[in-house]
Amino acid sequence: MAFAIADGVGGWTEHGVDPADFSHGLCGYMAETALGWPADERLNPQQLLEIGYQKTITDPSIRAGGTTACVAVTEGDGRMRIANLGDSGFLLLRLGAVHHYSNPQTHAFNTPYQMSLTPPEILAQAMVFGGAPLNDKSDRADLADHMLRHGDVLVLATDGVWDNLNSSDVLTIVSNQMRTTGAWLRTPNQGYTVSPVLPELVDKSLGPQKHKMPGTLQSVIAAAITGEAKVASLSRKRDGPFAKEMQKQFPYDPWHGGKIDDIAVLVVIPIDENKAAEEAAKLKAKL
Repeated sequence: MAFAIADGVGGWTEHGVDPADFSHGLCGYMAETALGWPADERLNPQQLLEIGYQKTITDPSIRAGGTTACVAVTEGDGRMRIANLGDSGFLLLRLGAVHHYSNPQTHAFNTPYQMSLTPPEILAQAMVFGGAPLNDKSDRADLADHMLRHGDVLVLATDGVWDNLNSSDVLTIVSNQMRTTGAWLRTPNQGYTVSPVLPELVDKSLGPQKHKMPGTLQSVIAAAITGEAKVASLSRKRDGPFAKEMQKQFPYDPWHGGKIDDIAVLVVIPIDENKAAEEAAKLKAKL
């Protein structure tokens, strides 16, 4: 399984280019590639990112643009390989704790790594004013390799989330949703365990409606993170990660409040079918 999130670089609007064109093209070509990949051949996320990029820059309908990207590929045994280029990123949560998170890649403050396509006329204009637009290749992506566990929560998001919410904020949102829906249960020592009903909450064919949820658990969590990030971005008093970094970088011209930016969130909750069956059997035996 492959999944990704990408964020078009907004600066291209100055050249009359819709920033969404490049990121949409990249994701579309990566999806096409992943769906057509031979089942007996391993696909890695960096390779997928490069293939998607090459197809995007040769698409005649895409004139110019740039994007950051976070791309993941998982295998049946739960192994996940992930490639992150720029300031989109991921957060892996496990039973009420932050297990791993990505660090943004930047050339300088608020200047993320990015893949791009620059037509000759814009390149010539840029050279007159001090240099070519940034274009970081897929081999510059940060790579990570993790084993996902039953009941983990993996969050991929654009910088519109990470500029306004830190890892603890997202953990609080996810933990609240997992507890409220009964996906994570409290243990006697106040830790968490994965609930036997988790598969029903995750698989839309099994029972989100039965549990009176507006959608699958992962969609509910994604919506909750998106909503909180938007609220924080519009706040003039709540200093998020971007504001705090601005205050460090420019102490004589401090920024207060949130940062309005594109917000996109993808949530994945892995299910170990064998473990789910064992838990279901134990629950049935108790009843």
